[in-house]
Amino acid sequence: MTKAFIHTLAQSLALTVATLMLTASCGGNNNSQNNTNGNNNTNTNINNSKQMKTLFDFTVKDRKNNDVRLSGYANEVILVVNTATKCGFTPQYEELEALYKKYHSQGFEILDFPCNQFGQQAPGTDESIHDFCKLTYGTDFPQFKKVKVNGDDADELFKWLKSQKGFAGWNMEHPIAPILDKMLSEADPNYKESPDIKWNFTKFLISKKGLVVARFEPTEDIAVIEKMVEAELNK
Repeated sequence: MTKAFIHTLAQSLALTVATLMLTASCGGNNNSQNNTNGNNNTNTNINNSKQMKTLFDFTVKDRKNNDVRLSGYANEVILVVNTATKCGFTPQYEELEALYKKYHSQGFEILDFPCNQFGQQAPGTDESIHDFCKLTYGTDFPQFKKVKVNGDDADELFKWLKSQKGFAGWNMEHPIAPILDKMLSEADPNYKESPDIKWNFTKFLISKKGLVVARFEPTEDIAVIEKMVEAELNK
């Protein structure tokens, strides 16, 4: 990882966390991480989402706003990812596409949900986001309508995912992990206790039965994810 990459990501993190801190000081928080009422609402949403027992119970919107029943992915191993096109982690699209090409024929899917909640790093329409990913990274895995992953109006799928697996912890060997930890801690000293999504490219691994088996924060090495994907495919 280059110093330029780290510097760019650090700048984007600093801008976003500064916004979070300013919002918190004014009595509000879009990510529901800094106030008691926000956390209580999040807990209520999570409890409601627990009524959904597997990923296959959900229906989501594709980028053209059509309903997609996730039951169509039954008996496949799935990686659900919240993404952004202008984030320091955006180059992970390349790793994800390589993983998809390697294991797709064995029953592996990646479900891509763009999200603009972290520093507004997923601007543009659903179609423009899709075109960018296709042209820049040659992505072939399914990409869905832009969603919110935190807060009262978070997508029901992500409320459920968070209810199944909370914050997994940073891979502190990643050079960006200390930066993320420091900046998010400054915004909310107790941020690790919340199951909320912390940043773009958080990933949830789903078994063939539709159950959440693992959560990976964006700093996790792709080799760790690949090993767990292989394990689920072999079950």
